[in-house]
Amino acid sequence: MPITTIVIIILVLVLIGAVPAWPHSRSWGYGPSGILGVVLVVVLILVLMGRI
Repeated sequence: MPITTIVIIILVLVLIGAVPAWPHSRSWGYGPSGILGVVLVVVLILVLMGRI
C-alpha cells in the first residue's frame, strides 16, 4: 500500500473524528472539520495530479 493511500485514510479518519459530537466541542462549530476537509481536498488534488 503506497504512503499516499495511508495518508488519505488517516486524513479521512481525522476528518470524521473532528465532527463536533461531544458536548464540550459543540460550541466549536464545524471549524475543525472544515479545516481538515480543506487539507483533505488539497491532498487529494495533489495525489490526482501526481505531485505526491
